[in-house]
Amino acid sequence: MAGPLTGIKVIEIGQAFAGPLAGAIMADMGADVIKVEKPDGGDDARMWGPPFVDESSMMFHANNRNKRSVTVDIKSAADVEKLKRLARDADILIQNLRPGIVEEMGIGPAAMQAVNPRLIYCSIGAFGNKGPMRDAPGFDPLAQAYGAVMTLTGRPEDPPTFCAPAINDAATGMWSVIGILAALQERNRTGKGCVIDTSLFESAVSWVAGSLNNYHLSGNAPKRFGGASATLVPYQTFDTADHPICIAAGNNRLFDKCAKVMGHPEWSDDPRFKTGPDRNAHRAELIALIEPVLRQRPRDYWLAEFTKVGVPNSPVNSIPDLSQSEQLKAMDILRTLPGCNAQVVGLPIQFNGERPHPYRDSPKVGEHNDEVFGALKAAAAE
Repeated sequence: MAGPLTGIKVIEIGQAFAGPLAGAIMADMGADVIKVEKPDGGDDARMWGPPFVDESSMMFHANNRNKRSVTVDIKSAADVEKLKRLARDADILIQNLRPGIVEEMGIGPAAMQAVNPRLIYCSIGAFGNKGPMRDAPGFDPLAQAYGAVMTLTGRPEDPPTFCAPAINDAATGMWSVIGILAALQERNRTGKGCVIDTSLFESAVSWVAGSLNNYHLSGNAPKRFGGASATLVPYQTFDTADHPICIAAGNNRLFDKCAKVMGHPEWSDDPRFKTGPDRNAHRAELIALIEPVLRQRPRDYWLAEFTKVGVPNSPVNSIPDLSQSEQLKAMDILRTLPGCNAQVVGLPIQFNGERPHPYRDSPKVGEHNDEVFGALKAAAAE
């Protein structure tokens, strides 16, 4: 499929989430992504279900569309040699295997760039490439725990709370692509490849950057505010007469409008609430005033009234609500895989007004062995 990355060849030695997501983003943008899987079962994420479609999990289908699959036993010297031959004309290699294993198997960045100096080699780790935890394996929950994300999520009385979406896997996949695209631009200038390192831990630290920065300045450990902002007020979810609503009055102008809609313009002149820092300092008093007002009328009334005056607001959707929302339909972000007819969320980017469509279903394990390695044999014969 034509796209911004048409003509770019990517080798993905990835499994689970972050590595395959990086490959999926590049495949959606037109790159030829060859997924390298172990012969006995392939990517572990194939079994990360239910639900399953065609014997692979929905998660696998979502992160591996538009790719070709080959099987390589990295413990076999002959298969490693096949992988190196595959890398000779590749542009990018992405790997998120257990820390240290690529060096142990002879497919680390030095070995692969010796075969192809123009290769951009991206390693995705758990806790980073330095420090006492550099060799520790990891998954998203561990990065949320070590990176303090769990202590910022939820209400003050809750235990450490896991953020349901795999935010560190997703962010690391995206950071990888950002680094790869920057390295491609550098290679255009220098003709040389690059080694990129990122990790789930570094992504976790990037998520809590604001809280970490504030702590270093103030010495005060951040508190948890449930469905509210730690700094802006009112900037949170509220109950109404029927369903919850989220209001984000992020400045004085919006707070003035918010107060008028709720029938209390005098709140804007109250010394406790005149500025953002004032409202933060008197959070409990202000929220105690707002809550009973919002409970007097249903959600749709408040959504309409806040929208009329330009106060940012939203219903608090469930997944079924989101699935049926007009905005989701209008953005046309759901894509149907051509082989199994399963719907997946597509690339959240449009190019010239068009969102990429999947042109290939997620592959079976080793489905393209003959196609890919056969081409290598033919090229060697020539």
